[in-house]
Amino acid sequence: MNTLFTSLWIVLLLGRLVRSQQLQRRDILNHLLNSSTYDAGIAPDYEKDVATEVDVQLEITSIDSISAISMDYSMNVFLRQTWRDSRLNFSHISNISVLELDQRRIGDVWIPDLFFKNEKSASFHTITVPNKLLHIYNNGSVIYSIRLSLTLSCMMDLRYFPMDDQTCYIFLESLLLLFKDAYSKENVALRWNPKEPVIFKLDDNDEQRLPQFYFYKPLETKGGSNVNSFNIEFSCLEAKLFIQRNLGFYMSHVFIPSMLIVILSWLSFWIHLDHVPARVSLGVICVLTMTTQSSGIRSSLPVLSYIKAIDIWLAVGLLFVFAALLEYAYINVHTRKHRKQAKDNKKDGKSMQIAEPQPKKDFMDRARRVDRVSRIVFPLCYVVFNLVFWVVYLAK
Repeated sequence: MNTLFTSLWIVLLLGRLVRSQQLQRRDILNHLLNSSTYDAGIAPDYEKDVATEVDVQLEITSIDSISAISMDYSMNVFLRQTWRDSRLNFSHISNISVLELDQRRIGDVWIPDLFFKNEKSASFHTITVPNKLLHIYNNGSVIYSIRLSLTLSCMMDLRYFPMDDQTCYIFLESLLLLFKDAYSKENVALRWNPKEPVIFKLDDNDEQRLPQFYFYKPLETKGGSNVNSFNIEFSCLEAKLFIQRNLGFYMSHVFIPSMLIVILSWLSFWIHLDHVPARVSLGVICVLTMTTQSSGIRSSLPVLSYIKAIDIWLAVGLLFVFAALLEYAYINVHTRKHRKQAKDNKKDGKSMQIAEPQPKKDFMDRARRVDRVSRIVFPLCYVVFNLVFWVVYLAK
C-alpha cells in the first residue's frame, strides 16, 4: 500500500515540476530505479521468458603489442552494449529524450554479464573517474559503454617466421561457462552491431598500422553459441584479426647482416696460403658472429618443437661459414705436408732443382686449386640456397 502511494505521489510531483528540468530528471531516475519495483539483478525480459537481445560494438583504439613469446596481444577498446529494458520506459511521464547516468548510479541498472573468453588479463580505466557511461532513452533503450585494456591470447604458428601470417581472435560470451546459473541463450542473446560491429581506427588517417605487423585482410565477425558442461547453450561472439609480419626489420637486422657475414667468410679464399693468422682469425670471427646472431634471434622467440624458417636460414648460414673455416683447415694440412716433404728432400741431399717441383706439384698446387674451386662453388651454392629459400617461403 505504501509502495502504491509513493508511486502515485511521484507521478503527481512530476506533473507539477514540468518547468524544473533538473528536478524532473532526478525524480524520473528515482522513479525508474526504485528498488521496490526495479531489480537490477534480473534481466529485462526474464519473466516473459524471452531473450534480451544485446547489440555489441567494439572500438579498438590501439594495439600496443603482439608477442610471439607469450602468444598474446594487448589492446585498448571501448566496449559498447545496447539493449531494450521495458521497465525503464519513461515516455509516458516525460518528454525528455535521454537520461545520462552518473557512473555512481550505473550499478542500479541491469547490465549484461559479458566476458572475453581468451582474456589473459584486463583492467578498467579509472583516471580521473571510472571510464563508464550509461544512457537511458525514453523508450527504454539503454546504451552502456566502458573503456578496457585487454591482453588476449593468440596461438601462433611460427613455422614460417618471420614470413608468417597469424589469425588472432576476440571471443565474447555471456558470463562464465563454469557457472550453472549464468544467463543462457534463452535469456540473453548477443549479436554484433549490424552497421559497424568493430570500429578499427589506430590513427587519425583511418589507417591500421602496427610497428611489426600489417593487416592483410579485413576483420571478420560472426555470432554463435557454445554449450557448457551442464548442457546449457550460451550466446557468444567472435572477431578475427588477420595480421602479417613486416619483413623490413628482419631484412635489415637478420637477413642482410647474415648474408654479409657469409660473404665475408669467403674473403679467406683470396688470402695467401701462408697467412695463417689472417685466415684463421677471419673464419673464427665469422663463426662466432653467426652464433651470436642466432642466439639473439632465438631469445626473442618461444621454445617450440618444430623448425622455423629463421632457424633454417641461420643454420645454413652458419654451415657455410663453418665450411669456409674447414676449407682452410684442409688447405693447411696440404701446406704442412708440402713443407715436410721439402724438408725431407733436403735431408736426403738431393738438389733443389729436383726436390722443389715435386712437393709443389703434389700439395701446393692441390691447395691452390681447392681455393680456386671454393671461390666459385661457395657463392654458387649460396645463391641456389637463397633462390630455393625465398621461393618456398614467400610463395607459400
